[in-house]
Amino acid sequence: MSYPFQLKPLLYEHDVLEPFIDAETMYLHHDKHLRTYVDNLNKALELHPEFHSWTLEQLLMNLKLLPNDIRTMVQNNGGGVYNHNLFFELLKRDTKPSQTEPLFKAIIDVFGGIMQMEVALKKAALSVFGSGWAWLVADVDGRLSILTTANQDIIDLYNFIPIINLDVWEHAYYLKNQNRRAEYIDKFFKVINWEEAERNYAKI
Repeated sequence: MSYPFQLKPLLYEHDVLEPFIDAETMYLHHDKHLRTYVDNLNKALELHPEFHSWTLEQLLMNLKLLPNDIRTMVQNNGGGVYNHNLFFELLKRDTKPSQTEPLFKAIIDVFGGIMQMEVALKKAALSVFGSGWAWLVADVDGRLSILTTANQDIIDLYNFIPIINLDVWEHAYYLKNQNRRAEYIDKFFKVINWEEAERNYAKI
């Protein structure tokens, strides 16, 4: 994916994650918030054709090479596009981790089990002050760990592969859960697309 960037469509209807994530939140989160990030990213790059062939990952991994006048705009909006594209692909009803997949075994090795991993990820997500993300990531050796990022910053893609990312911006949950971030996180765990997480881990 390169300039002009497009809004990646959802692979499901807005209401498919009910009752865990409501349709109105999904509509506003994807169709409005994510679209704004896409539009602003394109606006930042419009007058810089030298970067039109760069992929989103190339832009975000090489921010220091961008001109000062667009660097922050690309970081914020490009990060918003990257993070949200991952997030929406990681949502699905009624999937469970496969005990025969390498990801399951890696979670057992590091955390002791799926529930223990979720406890650790929830703790990290609750620790984010203001807006940001909590991540389950793997290093180049497949070792799992949990990280957090602020705002729309991305993880270090040179050293880590994202497996699961959890959006803790208020726009992800405020309509239904108000200020109850912990309640939203528990619902998120009900709609993790484990098949997609396993595909992410297979990229190592």
